[in-house]
Amino acid sequence: MSTLRNPDLAAPGHDKMNWVRRKMPVLNALGERYRHDLPFKGQKIAISLHLEAKTAILAELLHKGGADVSITSSNPLSTQDDVAAALASQGVDVHAFRGADEKEFDDFQHKVLDIEPTLIIDDGGELTDRLHSSRRQLAANVKGGAEETTTGVTRLKALAAQKQLLYPMVAVNDADMKHLFDNQYGTGQSTWDGIMRTTNLLIAGSTVVVAGYGWCGRGVADRSRGLGARVIVTEVNPIRANEALMDGHQVMRMDEAASYGDFFVTVTGNRDVIGPQHFTKMKDGAVLANAGHFDVEVDVKGLRTLATQVIAGRNENVQGFVLPTGQVLWLLAEGRLVNLAAGDGHPVEIMDLTFGLQALSLEYLLKHPLAPGLYPVDPAVDTWVAEIRLKALNVAIDQLTADQAHYMASW
Repeated sequence: MSTLRNPDLAAPGHDKMNWVRRKMPVLNALGERYRHDLPFKGQKIAISLHLEAKTAILAELLHKGGADVSITSSNPLSTQDDVAAALASQGVDVHAFRGADEKEFDDFQHKVLDIEPTLIIDDGGELTDRLHSSRRQLAANVKGGAEETTTGVTRLKALAAQKQLLYPMVAVNDADMKHLFDNQYGTGQSTWDGIMRTTNLLIAGSTVVVAGYGWCGRGVADRSRGLGARVIVTEVNPIRANEALMDGHQVMRMDEAASYGDFFVTVTGNRDVIGPQHFTKMKDGAVLANAGHFDVEVDVKGLRTLATQVIAGRNENVQGFVLPTGQVLWLLAEGRLVNLAAGDGHPVEIMDLTFGLQALSLEYLLKHPLAPGLYPVDPAVDTWVAEIRLKALNVAIDQLTADQAHYMASW
């Protein structure tokens, strides 16, 4: 029995799913094969991902491929209730609704594990965390899984280094067809989509401070400049700081950048990137947004403690914090992922690539049983997704001749 906000919302959820399905050639190609071959017949798949229309197409694909699927959201504010209802109406077990509190969110993670999964798809390590602690007895059933995010892969690397990872996991985030596109172009566009639809403020001529210059951070910085903003990057990694400089951005410490920014976007995967020592230096009206996985990059508790008053913004995703010095700082989406909590997440075409890698990685694990550990995406899977994307765009590329291939393979 699914746990939903309102099952009667299914009709608009189906409309959203039908819209994105038209722009997902990779998943559509897999769907044609999966409906015939049923590669996941007999499997139980637990999923923790941001539950919106594109994710629903992935769950639908795995379900039609023969699996029993149970899904929840990896963020309390990223569930779209109409999509959750639509997916549940198709026979998928759904446990999620927007605005879940901490207890409800944790309960939903446990409910999808009640299926006793043989495979998992994770986002940020939510299911893995529970399968290595309170639901450890279920880990023996898990043949493997796929992790989507930088944050989740970081957690898995720590487990694997300590030889404590209990089943094989594929680091989907590290595949070329994921991080080069999802992290950079997806995060860049969807972050600004969330900020702009939430604030209705002009970006051109403003100063944007981007904390972190990994693939996600450089995507945000690049889109900031494309919108006409001046960009300041803060970093802890000297190599990435040099990259930011050569890409034409200013680089400085957050202590200094705090007094310049009109918009602040955190994309580091770390905690307390912006804290009370920075808040007091900020301009009146500065906007704080987070595009990292967890709601710890902006020290929201510190901001709340520092503020003398919390006031409403223009909608539910904007809160104003009045500081003792008089300025108001505007926090978006409670410091959670602004592109999902206040938007629709990455563009459809981007998530088609990522979700194709997810599905194919699960299929690979069934065909190639592996020992517990963290593994890269099979290069053949990465290449297949790239080829399907080019085919959908009617783009042809050259092929190596036999002589060229021999030349490249010889020394």
